Amino acid sequence: MPRYLSPEWVQSFDAALSALDLSDVVAAAGAGSLAAADGTFSVVQVVTGVPTAPAGPDEAAEAAGAAPDVRVVLTVADGRAHLALDPSGDVTGTATIVLGYADAAAMARGELDPADALAAGRIRVRGDLAALVAGQDVLAAAATRLGTDLVNLTDLTDLTDLTDTGD
Repeated sequence: MPRYLSPEWVQSFDAALSALDLSDVVAAAGAGSLAAADGTFSVVQVVTGVPTAPAGPDEAAEAAGAAPDVRVVLTVADGRAHLALDPSGDVTGTATIVLGYADAAAMARGELDPADALAAGRIRVRGDLAALVAGQDVLAAAATRLGTDLVNLTDLTDLTDLTDTGD
């Protein structure tokens, strides 16, 4: 099972998403947003402080201090959803969410409600908040149709001891 936010995880999650026709969900989700009303929108998630997995024992010390940002883009168009990495930061989304790795992991485990995190200032959002909600609706419907959720598609073992870094 791929490690959370790794390139393999993004590719695996995208493969599962792209197999689904979500036209009805996309239409309903976009109805609350002027920017997403036509069923086409993107949500950029910037996760800060993502730990890297060392490739070998010699890289363990170097990787231990590494805390890069990972940019993942959910693109919804033509009744389909796709997930991709955006390492260069070139993609401008309809909405952008920025949060720390510990909070992203807690949301992935279902332990942190996105609305609560937003209200507490643990998440920063730019752009169309309704498009962000539409993206969450699309992902929730996709999980239901896949008969699984993020936790079942992800190796979260390395996430269980994380605490919020205040990012």
